[in-house]
Amino acid sequence: MQAPLLAIDGLRTVFRTSSGEVAAVDGVSLAVPRGRTLGIVGESGCGKSMLSLSVMRLVPRPGRVAAGSVRLEGRDLLTLSPAEMRSVRGGQVAMIFQEPMTSLNPVHTIGDQIIEAMQAHEAGGRDLRDRAIEALRRVRIPAPERRLDEYPHQLSGGMRQRVMIAMALACRPKLLIADEPTTALDVTVQAQILDLLRELQAETGMSIILITHDLGVVAEMADEVAVMYAGRVVEQATARALFEDPQHPYTLGLLGSIPRLDEERDRLLAIEGAVPPPFALPPGCRFAPRCPFSITECTAAMPPLRELAEGHGAACIRAPVEQAVAA
Repeated sequence: MQAPLLAIDGLRTVFRTSSGEVAAVDGVSLAVPRGRTLGIVGESGCGKSMLSLSVMRLVPRPGRVAAGSVRLEGRDLLTLSPAEMRSVRGGQVAMIFQEPMTSLNPVHTIGDQIIEAMQAHEAGGRDLRDRAIEALRRVRIPAPERRLDEYPHQLSGGMRQRVMIAMALACRPKLLIADEPTTALDVTVQAQILDLLRELQAETGMSIILITHDLGVVAEMADEVAVMYAGRVVEQATARALFEDPQHPYTLGLLGSIPRLDEERDRLLAIEGAVPPPFALPPGCRFAPRCPFSITECTAAMPPLRELAEGHGAACIRAPVEQAVAA
């Protein structure tokens, strides 16, 4: 089997607080195959974005990566010097965010910002302005020659997101991390952006980590899925297996909250309560206080992720979920 492009092993990211250190990412292990898409899902506060910032070594203070490894083609990014890591960001691993207006500089033109991204990684070849025009054309921006001299506020939200994608892919990275890339967009523009990412992936062969709370986007885009809850991965499987046969009660709850055209429901299902903050985690299984299948043993120890079928694991002592339902 081909080695994954990115392998995350035992990653733990902590923050120093007045009560001591708390873990926002707690022992996460994931693999991103070459040329494929890994979807990471979960509610807000589950650690999805902090995981991506840890991979990029952009964890804000007073946070730090306390343990684990992040290997890109066998090279541990956590051991690189700051200068070496700067060459990796953008050059080999790029990232796009939920709201491009907070990522684009309002006082510089679109062209200047794309060219700066290419210069940072010494992208040689033809004139950089021509390369920037080509980058905008690749992300389907009309009249790229004119758009190059415009400022972010002159573009629509969808156009700004396309510019962010153009900047991220300017140096043809091997891995793209997309953190909620379509949340701020309407459904029509969202579909266009997702189609664009698929086309660019097919064209360049890059891998994608897609971070979202939208399971519809995951079903459309991801090859494999990791479900996160309270800083940990609670279920991991291929997208098809996860949607057809969820094995963790949290995944079952997430899927039950989605409206479906093939089912008649008086109301959507809801998961009672909220994700616990990292400084107030319950004993044992972190989902137990919200779980309809919780039993006394669930609070005894935090369950490990165990394989229930080939490539399908869940961190639940009552999994498979059919067994819990029957009980």
